[in-house]
Amino acid sequence: MTTDVVVSAADPVAANGHGEAHSTAGFQALLLGSIGVVYGDIGTSPLYALREAVVAAAGSAAGITPQAVFGVVSLIIWSLLLVVTLKYVVILLRADNHGEGGTLALMALAHRAVQRGAGAVVLLGIVSGALFYGDAVITPALSVLSAIEGIKLVTEAFDPYVVPLTVLILVVLFAVQSRGTARVAAFFGPVMCVWFAVIAVAAVNPIMHHPEILLAVNPIYAVSFMLNH
Repeated sequence: MTTDVVVSAADPVAANGHGEAHSTAGFQALLLGSIGVVYGDIGTSPLYALREAVVAAAGSAAGITPQAVFGVVSLIIWSLLLVVTLKYVVILLRADNHGEGGTLALMALAHRAVQRGAGAVVLLGIVSGALFYGDAVITPALSVLSAIEGIKLVTEAFDPYVVPLTVLILVVLFAVQSRGTARVAAFFGPVMCVWFAVIAVAAVNPIMHHPEILLAVNPIYAVSFMLNH
């Protein structure tokens, strides 16, 4: 009888411990996956945004000035900070439709909240969805193309293969995406962690040689850049 009591009392503890371990592992997997899905777009956009913005501001690659570089870098820093902290953390994570998020879920939430102007809410939802799909199509193409073009810095002989290789990678990416976000997240989560680690390590040497780039954290450079361009 005593043994039975001990076992029955220990079972919930063991089960609870196993459940907590399983919950922790699930949370860590979700955290890693979110890095690949959410921050994959944000983390790769500077690949082309920095170069194109600086060249466009200077008029040509030969006319790039320190002020243009400071302004663009400051814009990128503050855009990332505001998008992640203000848009995601403060607004989107608190505005959900029974646990569901996204454009259509938020449109349904807003549709129930307003008494008048429901048609305008639907129209805004459609426009938002169109912008989302446009970004989903354009961003991967620009990101992959910019990454592949970087190989030309090593050898110009690779130039004829840039576009075909980009198309091949995009076809594979979209083919895998059709199998579900979970599989994409499981693959791109570790990839993005490596990517962020690599660019962090690679940035140490240039920052040591040009520490003045840290001045770009000052939002005045971003505001000045927007006013002058």
